[in-house]
Amino acid sequence: MFIDSHCHIDFPELAARLPEILAKMEENKVTHALCVSVDLPDFPRVLALAEQYPHIYASVGVHPDYEDTPEPTVEQLVELAQHPKIVAIGETGLDYYRLTGDLEWQRERFRTHIRASRATRKPLIIHTRSASEDTIRIMREEGAGLEAGGVAGVMHCFTESLEVARAAIEMGFYISFSGIVTFKSAKELQAVALELPLERILIETDSPYLAPVPYRGKMNEPGYVAHVGEFLAKLKGVSVEQVAEQTTSNFLSLFGIVR
Repeated sequence: MFIDSHCHIDFPELAARLPEILAKMEENKVTHALCVSVDLPDFPRVLALAEQYPHIYASVGVHPDYEDTPEPTVEQLVELAQHPKIVAIGETGLDYYRLTGDLEWQRERFRTHIRASRATRKPLIIHTRSASEDTIRIMREEGAGLEAGGVAGVMHCFTESLEVARAAIEMGFYISFSGIVTFKSAKELQAVALELPLERILIETDSPYLAPVPYRGKMNEPGYVAHVGEFLAKLKGVSVEQVAEQTTSNFLSLFGIVR
C-alpha cells in the first residue's frame, strides 16, 4: 500500500486519461495521491479533483518556475487553503536552474508561501534546484521549521546533497524521492537515500514527469510510485511492506489525514 505524495494529474496529458490513471493506482495498491498546485489560474481544476475523489488531496501555491503568472499574496493563499481537502501550501521554493537573472521575485514568492504556511498551520511543499543554499537560508529566516514555530513540510523530488537533506530534517522536514532515485546515473542520490532514516522519507512520482525505471522516458503516473518504493526497499535492504507502511504513515502524519 503506497501513497503518491506529489503528482500533477490535473495536467491535460493525465486528466484526459483519468479513469485509467485511477484504475492503475488501485491495481498497484496506491491508496492516495496529492495533486499539487503550480499556479493560481489552474488551481480550480486541482481543487475539483480533490473534491470529486475522496482519496485525492490537493495543495495551493505557485511554482517558482512560473514567472508570468499572477503573484500570490499571503491572504490569498490563506483563504484558498481553508478548504478541508487542501492539505499543504505549495509547491514553492527556488529554482536557479531554469531561470536566470534577477530572481529576487522568486525569493519573495517563497517567503510569501512560508508565511501562509505558518498562518494556516499547513505544511510546505518545497521545490529547490541549483538553489539549496538560499532555500535553506530563507526557510530559517522565515521560521519554516518546527522549532521556529513553523509546521515544516517536505523537500519534494529531492536531488540535493546529504548535507542539505540533514539541514531540512533538522527543521522537521521530510525528504521525498521521485523516480530519479531509480536511475542508473543517480548514484549520489542513492547514497543520500541510503543514509536517511525511513521515518523521514516520502515517495512520489511528480507525474507526468520523471517516470521511474522500468518506465523511464515514458509518461509518468501515480501508479508508478510503487516502483520508487520497491527500489528504496532493495537499496536499504528492507521489505517492500516496511517501506510502504512507513512512507504511508509519514504522509498521513505530515498532512494530517485520517484514513
